[in-house]
Amino acid sequence: MIRAASTADEDGVWQILEPVIRAGETYTLPRDLERDAALHFWFAPEHQVFVAIDGEHAVGTYFLRANQHGGGAHVANCGYITSGNAEHRGVGRAMCAHSLEQARARGFRAMQFNFVVSTNERAVQLWQRLGFEIVGRLPLAFFHPRLGYVDAYLMYLQLDR
Repeated sequence: MIRAASTADEDGVWQILEPVIRAGETYTLPRDLERDAALHFWFAPEHQVFVAIDGEHAVGTYFLRANQHGGGAHVANCGYITSGNAEHRGVGRAMCAHSLEQARARGFRAMQFNFVVSTNERAVQLWQRLGFEIVGRLPLAFFHPRLGYVDAYLMYLQLDR
């Protein structure tokens, strides 16, 4: 089940965010980011935050927002993180499908991912299976803690077709 998050979900969301932030392999957040700052970012006022629940536990979270202001506000943007113990269970796919429904319901005409780390192959492949296209490559734009400088992708899906 995926539902809107509330402040009561902060502990569960932090348990999902922290390992990904500390690993530093997929998000452009500082690896030493503290809990309060991470939650402030994730639950920013312009973010509509959701949690994927399995039983009583959060197993994934995502936010939905406008990618830009003004003339770009018709394009959505999301960030997704799945709990390590929920990998390979379809949580990421379910959250993306849910986010596409939410984006359409809010009147967004497209969804754009601004910075998908190329070495995050599972995410890249999932987004492509869901219809996203790589429309740009940012050469060596991300410093991966194990692999050094790697590319990042700009991915896009038109929603109003």
